[in-house]
Amino acid sequence: MADYHYVYKDVEGASTQWDDIQRKLGNLPPKPPAFKPAPFEPVPDSDSAPKDKSWINQKTEEELEDLEDDLDDDRFLEEYRKKRLAEMREAAKVSKYGSVMQISGSDFVREVSQAPQDVWVVVLLYKEGFPECGLLLRCLEELAVKYPATKFVKIISTDCIPNYPDRNLPTLLVYNSGAVKANYVGLHSFGRRCTPEGVALVLCQSDPVLNDGQSGSDQSQKAVLEGIRRRFIEKVVTEHEDHDDEGSSSD
Repeated sequence: MADYHYVYKDVEGASTQWDDIQRKLGNLPPKPPAFKPAPFEPVPDSDSAPKDKSWINQKTEEELEDLEDDLDDDRFLEEYRKKRLAEMREAAKVSKYGSVMQISGSDFVREVSQAPQDVWVVVLLYKEGFPECGLLLRCLEELAVKYPATKFVKIISTDCIPNYPDRNLPTLLVYNSGAVKANYVGLHSFGRRCTPEGVALVLCQSDPVLNDGQSGSDQSQKAVLEGIRRRFIEKVVTEHEDHDDEGSSSD
């Protein structure tokens, strides 16, 4: 007759009285913990998330436009959506600039004369190989970064004005609303030392040409000049502190 051996397995985590006695005596290993499934957590649903300012701030411009009909019942969120959309569009407009753009004679009317009325355009007439032109260009490149809502362009002088004399280089033209508002001929127009701060002060003597995009297009000339002077003082103080640090380290 065959010898049959049966192995009985209790429900996982269950234990017999005999097993408990053997564990107390150290004859069996400790009882493993009973299996506990992880608590159920439903998959987050973006549609059921609370709709507040932070929810709107996470949306892109395209998504905000698509929400126009969904927020009709919530007047507060609809007003905030419009405000947020206007802020994003204004930021996108400012970010169009921020550098000195090269243009040709055929681009001049579109890029300069037909620029938006609330945008000031600074035009550099230059030629390659003229050290004075290179110095002024470096100043304008720094200003273009600091004042991204002002449009800076450069153009070969004779592409802009046929037979324009090289002795007048570099020349700056300032445009607004399709008209020339100021012109500066030669590097001497910006003082004995041509610096970004010096160029900025000259450009804003008569009009608020420089716009950092933070104060709005209607900022006053006085406010612009105060901002330029403040940055100039901060730069001088920083350079003075760096010079002092270098002197103390050499001692």
